[in-house]
Amino acid sequence: MSDQSTSHDKAAEVLRDHAEEADRNGRVAPESLEAVSASGGFALGTPAAFGGAGADAETVSRFLASLGRACPSTAWITGTCMVSKDLVATYLPESVQREFFADPDGLACGSGLPSCGRGEPVAGGIRVTGAWPNVSGCEDATWATLALMIDARPHLAAIPVADLTVRRTWHMAGMRGTASHSLAADGVLVPAERIADWSVPPLAKRLAYALTVLGPVVGAARGALDVIDELFASDRKPYMTTYSRMGESPGARHWLAEATHLVDRAERTMLAVARAADSPDLSDGDGVGLQRDLAGAGGDCRAAVELMLDLYGASGFDTASPLQRYWRDVAVGSRHPHLRNYLAAERLGSALADRRIGQQ
Repeated sequence: MSDQSTSHDKAAEVLRDHAEEADRNGRVAPESLEAVSASGGFALGTPAAFGGAGADAETVSRFLASLGRACPSTAWITGTCMVSKDLVATYLPESVQREFFADPDGLACGSGLPSCGRGEPVAGGIRVTGAWPNVSGCEDATWATLALMIDARPHLAAIPVADLTVRRTWHMAGMRGTASHSLAADGVLVPAERIADWSVPPLAKRLAYALTVLGPVVGAARGALDVIDELFASDRKPYMTTYSRMGESPGARHWLAEATHLVDRAERTMLAVARAADSPDLSDGDGVGLQRDLAGAGGDCRAAVELMLDLYGASGFDTASPLQRYWRDVAVGSRHPHLRNYLAAERLGSALADRRIGQQ
């Protein structure tokens, strides 16, 4: 086993030990943050020139899924950190990057909603005002990358979190530990070099960013399956039956097979999209199909966990059960806009219809 694999395994063990704490406190445990940092998780999006991994989409997806199997919330903020850092590396000048990446393992957060903030050019820089919701990990991050409007054009700003105000607005049933609160700026003066024009990223990057959402969800579904595997390994039987163990029931075996198939399929889809995002042969025409694949994988994770809860029974909803935590995290995480099934299907249907009309 490589040193990197050992580091990842150790991080996952720490995350698993503190997952319930993160859910209960609504914030990832300090021990989990330290473990991810030590394993290189927060450096996934840091360019190699600044001491980071500069990791490709497949590496990021595998890493986030491994973390999500232990603690989906921690995996989630690790993914948003990668996106924030990649945006800085892509859009902001080297002078800002040197400052931003001074600690290659530092935690970053951000929001890509330019409508939530505005900037006004003034002497000494840009005066920024706004409030950005759902900024995962903002309580523990050092830097935030925030989209905003300046003169009716979208821009991207890198701002120290210490210059912003955290508004505790995250009150959700799942992904509680992400602490995805709001960040507010009240006329914060930002040096002009820390703000750049922001255009729509190319398809490969959009897919890579979406995979940082899917990875934790796939990992969470795999973590739920671990709980079910323990159930089948135990001497617990289906209640009110003559079976002596879960594995004696053909129906239970069928449900187990179907749940495992769905999780495996979601993981295969995730990795296939990641390889496509990393491929030099990716074309814009592939976009709507791959986005539908991503959304479908999120749906597979939801369906799989529902089957697992059928197997476990009502006790799976006990607040002490890790299964219900995974269920809540998958239910919330898989409904992120990147994985919204009906819109992905709508876009794919429109593209297919347009293509057929064009062929007539």
